[in-house]
Amino acid sequence: MNDQLIQKYGDQLYEALVNRNTIDPLTQTEPSITIEDAYRIQLRMVDRRLQAGESIIGKKIGVTSQAVMDMLKVDQPDFGQLTSSMVYGDGAAIELGSLIQPKAEGEIAFVLKHDLQGPGVTNADVLRATEYVLPCFEIVDSRIRDWKIRIQDTVADNASAGVFVIGDAAIDPRHIDLSVVGMTLEKNGDVVATGAGAAALGHPLNAVTWLANTLGRLGMGLKAGEVILSGSLAAMVPVEAGAHLRVTLGGIGSVGVRFI
Repeated sequence: MNDQLIQKYGDQLYEALVNRNTIDPLTQTEPSITIEDAYRIQLRMVDRRLQAGESIIGKKIGVTSQAVMDMLKVDQPDFGQLTSSMVYGDGAAIELGSLIQPKAEGEIAFVLKHDLQGPGVTNADVLRATEYVLPCFEIVDSRIRDWKIRIQDTVADNASAGVFVIGDAAIDPRHIDLSVVGMTLEKNGDVVATGAGAAALGHPLNAVTWLANTLGRLGMGLKAGEVILSGSLAAMVPVEAGAHLRVTLGGIGSVGVRFI
C-alpha cells in the first residue's frame, strides 16, 4: 500500500476517533491490505494524536487468547499504543459519549522500572524490568462499524484501544504466580466474567516478552515508566450509561469504574 493510502486511512481513523463515529472495515474497502500496511496506518493515526498534544505512555497487547486468534484467523497477538489521554484512576466516572462502542476487559498491567529492548528478551528479563503490576480495566473501543473486524482492521485502529483504568494496588510480580491469578469481573454487583492469568498467552509474562521482541524487530523498545496492558483474561463485557464495573485479581487487588 502506498504512502498516500496509508495517510488517508490513518487520517480517517483519527477523524472517526475525534468525531465519535465509525468507518467501514478497511478489509472491505481494501481487500489486499496486509498486517504490515495496518501497522503503518496505526502509526499515522497515533501520530495525529501526538500532533494534537498527547504523548505515548505505554503499550497494549491484544488478541492474546486462542479464542480471539481463532476468530481473527491469526496465530499471534497484536499491539497498540497507549497515550496520555487514555488513562483513568480507580473509581473514575467515564462519560459514555466520549467513546463509540466500548467494551470492558479485565487485565493485569505492568509498570516498567527499566528499559526493555528486543529481540532476545526472556520472561526473566521482563520480570527483572518490572517495578510492579496493577489491576486494570481496558475499555476497548472500535472505530470500525459494528466491530466487524479482521486482524488488519483492529491493528490499523490502534488495536481497538479506547481508554484504561488502573488501580492503586502495586504488587511485586516476583511474589506471585501471575499465571494462576484468578479474575472476577462484576457489573452492577453481578459476576459477568471470570478468568485467570493463563488466558494471556499462557502467562502474562509471555505476552510482555512477545511484545518486547516484536517491537525490537521493528527497531522499537519499551521504556522505563511505561504501562503495559498484558491482555484480556476473559471475554469483553459491553458497557452502557449507569453501569458500575469492578474487576478483582486474586493476590493483586481490585479496580472499579462507572459510566455516566
